[in-house]
Amino acid sequence: MQIWLLILGMLAITFLTRYSFFAWPNLRFPRLVEQGLHYVPVAVLTAIVVPGMLMPTGEWALDWRNAYLLAGVLSILIAAVTRNLLATIAGGLLFFFLLRWAFGQLPL
Repeated sequence: MQIWLLILGMLAITFLTRYSFFAWPNLRFPRLVEQGLHYVPVAVLTAIVVPGMLMPTGEWALDWRNAYLLAGVLSILIAAVTRNLLATIAGGLLFFFLLRWAFGQLPL
């Protein structure tokens, strides 16, 4: 029963936050809030990606055989140098799979 209440509560909160933009279309946020909202996508993406890089198996893996961490660092470098999303994704994936192959971690 508690799980259903939790699900219904999350549904209500999600619905109300999304519906508010339709209910009050002329709603304007203060400048400080608008500036802060620009950082939300970066913060959410970081919260999703970094744990997978640092703990790919559920435990800390801060060593040179962690292909996730090495490919992530290289992707950050590619993004900083090229400012090109496609180059960042392609370079990171290529380096990731080459590392996994080199470390014998690919099931081939």
